Parts: sequence; structure tokens; C-alpha cells
Amino acid sequence: MSWLLLPTQLFLGLLFLGLLSALALLPLLRERLRRTMGPGARNGAPGSFARLSRGLTHYQWHGPTRGPVAVCVHGLTTPSFVWGGFAEGLTAKGYRVLTYDLYGRGFSDRPKGAQDSAFFVSQLEELLEHEGITGDFTLVGYSMGGAIATAYAAAHPDRIRALVLLASAGLKSEPGKMARFIRDHSPLGDWLMLALFPRLHRRGCEAERALPSSVPGIVDLQQNELRYKGFVAAVLASLRGILTEDRGDDLRQIHRSGVPILAIWGGEDEVIPVSSIGRMTEQARSARQEVIETAGHGLPYTHTQEVLEIIAANHRRAFE
Repeated sequence: MSWLLLPTQLFLGLLFLGLLSALALLPLLRERLRRTMGPGARNGAPGSFARLSRGLTHYQWHGPTRGPVAVCVHGLTTPSFVWGGFAEGLTAKGYRVLTYDLYGRGFSDRPKGAQDSAFFVSQLEELLEHEGITGDFTLVGYSMGGAIATAYAAAHPDRIRALVLLASAGLKSEPGKMARFIRDHSPLGDWLMLALFPRLHRRGCEAERALPSSVPGIVDLQQNELRYKGFVAAVLASLRGILTEDRGDDLRQIHRSGVPILAIWGGEDEVIPVSSIGRMTEQARSARQEVIETAGHGLPYTHTQEVLEIIAANHRRAFE
């Protein structure tokens, strides 16, 4: 029977169901149509690539060929370009700085599966081995990268000269209600992530467009991540993985091992609240903590000079 002969109500009902199905499939189709992070996308990428056990990892050395090494671990959504101005400041102090893209971000591969602390620590371990870094080094972690750096330092305290944490995750700070719902409810959360996160991410980036930045064009660079397949899935995997883990035991172990800890917080941070200071003190009494009162969550690139000055002020006591 031709659809033209169907009763009006039934026809409208079927049409409505068809539209709902199309809308439901739209986020999935949009993800499928995104670019693949492959040779074409990597053409002209700065730095080098290491083939590790879970795929290619993009990394870059900054500064002198000799000197104390500093390794920088970025956060949840902003790849290693976040360290542009910060790395330049460290190299001016004589550091040899290594930055790299976590799996699922930047120019690195997008392996599927859980993204817990073991996943990220193994990437860092393998990259250090690939680059022949056998001595101790200063480890800097920003946001989720702070949780990764803390997990690594707890596992390898003998390798760490000093641990610098910038607006660090891992101290029981909870995301908002929507993020918690997406995190805790699969498969509905997976669909909501694909449907809602791109717009929310763009909106959050745009809110920082007027802020000063030591990374030129950082807002556009952040939004550009959405062009590539696997980025949104990687963010969700981290929300369900390492960002559900409490690093309290790790911090206590680092404290007992005598590794110097410097934690820097943003007084106006709405992602990792400055109240995390108290939690840090509970777990690692030896940690030195500083607050940049006017900084939000983007303090490594919005308040780069202030962060570098705080590190420099602690340099002689703990970072040599």
C-alpha cells in the first residue's frame, strides 16, 4: 500500500518517528564524518612522533640540548600547545622541556578503551624510555595532567626532582550535574556526550577569547580539536576513568618519599576550586601552595608569567 493512502494520524506519527530517528542518528553521523587523525592531518606538525604500545604519540623538545629536564603533561581537552608560552619561559631558565599530546588529543593516536591512570602513566613511561630519559626530572601537570603527574610520581618517586601541579585534578572535585549524568549513564551518556559536548566546548572556549594568552590563537586551536574523530570519545573515557580516581594515597606516598611538591591554584577557577588547597594539605603537608587570585582554570596560558615567577621563587629551595 502506498504511504499516500495511510490515514493522516498514522502518517504523521510515522513521520514524527522518522524525524526522531534522524535526530538521534545525527550526533553519530557527525562523529563518523569528522576527520581521521592520520598522515594528512599530521602534515607539518611540529616536533616528532614515537610509536608506543597504544599508538603514535606526538611530542616536542624545547630549549637547549643539555640542562635539567622538565616534562609537561597537559589536561583533559587542551593538547600540548597549551604549554607554548610556559615552555618558552622554562627554557629561558635553562630547562630542556618535553611536551607531548596525550592519547586522544592533538596529533597523537586515538586508541579506544578505558583511560585510567594506568593508561596515561604507561604512555609517559614509554615516551621517557623512547627518549632515553634515565635521570631525574621536574614533572609539571596541569588539570587532568596533574592527576597523571601525581600518579607517575607516586610510582617513580626516585625519578622526580620536583612535582609542580597547576590547578590539579585528583582531589575529589566533582563535575557539574550534566557531566556526572553523562559519566554515570551509558549508553545514554555516550549519545548525550556526542550531542552536547561539542557546543558546550565551543562555548567554554569562546568565554576565554578576550583573556590574555601566551599561546596565540588558543581558542581556535582548542575548538579545532572537535574536527577530529575520537576526541569527544577520549574526553568521555577520561571522565569515566582517571577523573573518577582519588589521588590522595599517591600524594601521601609522594610526601613520605620527600619529593618536593609545588601546587598553584587559580583564585577564580570554576573547574578545580581553590578549596582544593585544604585537601592537598591533608594529603601532603609538605606541599608548598600558592594562589593566583585573578586566575581561572587556564592559568598556565592566561597567567603564564605569574606561574613562572612562583616557580622561580621556589627554584633555589626545592627545584635544583
